[in-house]
Amino acid sequence: MKCVLASFVFFAFGSGVALAQSDVPQTLEDLGALLFFDVNLSANRTQSCATCHSPDFGFADPRGMASIGDDGVSLGDRNAPSATYAAFSPAFHQNEDGNWVGGQFWDGRAAGLAAQAGGPPTNPAEMGMKDAAAVVARLSENAVYEQAFATLFAPDTLATAEAGYAAMTQALAAFEQTELFAPFDSKYDRFLRGEAELTREEDLGRVLFFSQQFTNCNLCHQLRRSATDPRETFTNYKFHNIGVPENTTLRAANGVELGTVDLGLMNNPAVGGDSDQRGKFKTPSLRNVAVTGPYMHNGVFEDLRTVVLFYNRYNTFDEARQINPETGERFGRPAMPATLAVKELTHGPALDDRRVDAIVAFLKTLTDARYETLLER
Repeated sequence: MKCVLASFVFFAFGSGVALAQSDVPQTLEDLGALLFFDVNLSANRTQSCATCHSPDFGFADPRGMASIGDDGVSLGDRNAPSATYAAFSPAFHQNEDGNWVGGQFWDGRAAGLAAQAGGPPTNPAEMGMKDAAAVVARLSENAVYEQAFATLFAPDTLATAEAGYAAMTQALAAFEQTELFAPFDSKYDRFLRGEAELTREEDLGRVLFFSQQFTNCNLCHQLRRSATDPRETFTNYKFHNIGVPENTTLRAANGVELGTVDLGLMNNPAVGGDSDQRGKFKTPSLRNVAVTGPYMHNGVFEDLRTVVLFYNRYNTFDEARQINPETGERFGRPAMPATLAVKELTHGPALDDRRVDAIVAFLKTLTDARYETLLER
């Protein structure tokens, strides 16, 4: 039997050749690779996991601020995050300080990768399947799946919706834990290994990023204690309200009423409706950030430099620094000012253009090697 993952690599990065359905997966990772690209798991057979998490674009959705559903009409209110390095997020939990940490989705409502994988297929605004039974029925149409699930799980796995659906999500989670999603081979990684040199601008950005005097980027975007840890994912997986303004353009497109507040973490069932969590969203990894725009939970910013300027606005009274360069107008008001992370956002001196550009240059070095060509676009 051919290795499906090997076929996946060939497919995902330029061949345009579909995975061979005659290859029966021998591992959970291989089965997950087939499932990840299978459009038959959506109502109209037009959408797969890869549609909104494209392997050619950092496992994010390059099509716009939010992903269009399988029905060709439905448009959500949140931006699809990159699936790269998602496997490193801990299970959703409350730490000893009382802060919520981890999980999947912007609000952490899925405890782990398997739970996340089970969401889109039956979401009416995404893949649109009626229920788990309908998804398992689609799996049963495929003789390769029938053989693979029987071998890798139990002979009767696809006989019941609950068992079949759970097995599918486990396989998808196994695939998303492979090195394809987390190669740790960016220019920054190569720099740490002594295999590459940073430019003066990139190195200045690195110093500023990890500085506790000039910025506090690493307060939320550093997990490990050492700034030179080779497995840094550039997020602490906590939740904050950073004052992201409403995306009026997206709201005009998806029909959500202007002024509607996305309550974020508060709507996570595990949080129990705690009003102190209103408008808080999970800190995303910065790996591949330069090639996975648009940015923020609602895709309100198109350019990475705009994001840095948005943070910088909190540290200056200069009116010119309050202007969003993408619109020519002031950055919009925070959607939920009551829970704004003022302490975290107001730190250090305002950054001049040279330092802003240096931080952007450093963030670009966090791009996986296979996506570095996207930086040239």
